[in-house]
Amino acid sequence: MKKHHLSIVGILFLGYFITILIGTILLLLPISKNITEKIEWYDAMFAATSATCVTGLIPFPTTNWSTFGQIVLLVLIQIGGLGFMTIISLILMMFKKNIGIYHRTVLMQSAGSYSISGVTNLIKRIILVTLFCEIVGAIILSLRFSSDMEIGKAIYFGIFHSVSAFCNAGFDLFGVSLINYQSDWIVLSTIMLLIIFGGLGFVVWSDFFDHGLKFKKYELHSKIVLVFNGIIILVPAIFYFIFEFTNFGNAGKFTYLPFNEKILNALFLSVSPRTAGFNSLDLNNLTSSGKLLTMVLMFIGGSTGSTAGGVKVTTIVVVIANLVSLARGKDKIVLFKRRVNNNIVKQSSALVLAYLIITIISTLVICAIEPNVMFESVLFEVISGIGTVGLSLGLSSYACVATKLILTFLMYVGRLGAFSLFDLLLKKSENIYLEKPEGKVLVG
Repeated sequence: MKKHHLSIVGILFLGYFITILIGTILLLLPISKNITEKIEWYDAMFAATSATCVTGLIPFPTTNWSTFGQIVLLVLIQIGGLGFMTIISLILMMFKKNIGIYHRTVLMQSAGSYSISGVTNLIKRIILVTLFCEIVGAIILSLRFSSDMEIGKAIYFGIFHSVSAFCNAGFDLFGVSLINYQSDWIVLSTIMLLIIFGGLGFVVWSDFFDHGLKFKKYELHSKIVLVFNGIIILVPAIFYFIFEFTNFGNAGKFTYLPFNEKILNALFLSVSPRTAGFNSLDLNNLTSSGKLLTMVLMFIGGSTGSTAGGVKVTTIVVVIANLVSLARGKDKIVLFKRRVNNNIVKQSSALVLAYLIITIISTLVICAIEPNVMFESVLFEVISGIGTVGLSLGLSSYACVATKLILTFLMYVGRLGAFSLFDLLLKKSENIYLEKPEGKVLVG
């Protein structure tokens, strides 16, 4: 009898759905809450989805959950950060079970690998990098927090925030994110490095394992990620510094900070929106320019095959490179002396358009549902949701049920990818493709 498998996209959607469902049930247990008020099912589902999809949007502070509830969230964050199929494959490997071709293919798409041949080795590297970064981060943060709280609590806080940062989740146990540490170089620098390392992608780390610091031997993907990640951190940091920490336009509200803290927070503002969700400053006090820049960074996101969300750095680079090539009258894109396949160019343009369409429709619907909420706040929350970022201007905490369900859906789609949603919903044609006569269309 022929064996029928779920589609690759189907198994990923189902896997994350089951994980979220289990998380929701656990969070609804009385042992999970720290408050006397009843926690509604949609708030529990919102939190479980946010954790599993490593977003960080929350209906209320994480401190409202008990230690048990917080540990549930932490486990969901780790599953979401590593990837559902990575966890399943790790369990199979622990019990010395072979990973079949089908499951290797699913894992390849989930982890952003090039082929199925090195999938087992990739899993080991994913686990190694994750554990190393999270343990080192936890040690540094625990030592720092130990000066503010008793050692047991400091270790717990260190572990929680290290995992949350590396997985680009943005959940915190302080209730006000990292605002109380806005002048702390140790905490913010550690969190930034964890966010960056988690957002590079495991394919980049695999290149590092294979070639060390020999950049020329890296795959084109890794070269694009490393170079343009640096650019997308430094350039926005300069703009943040101008918009928020100087008297440019007489709008900056953080000009009172010492110069070194301005540098620190400008860098943190540049790193966190892609796509961690921690904030060291009250985002409501950002200038309009600062908020817009944050939305752009949230939309871009991190790297393919990483813990980050968004349309991804490589996607944006390919789209911009295509625009430049068209402007120069060239029909091929060349980056780092390598030609980019035309199918990748088409996919990149389609992906950006898909995210824009979902963002526009979601914003329109929520604006209609929440007429008293400013457009800026709605758009910010929508981009944060679909980009799995977690930064917020406050809407998630007071939104109606319908808005929370839309944001829950956006986080889910953001983690799996807009293409995955369309692939699941739209039936692919099995008809043999016949060449049709060419028609003329005027554009621009």
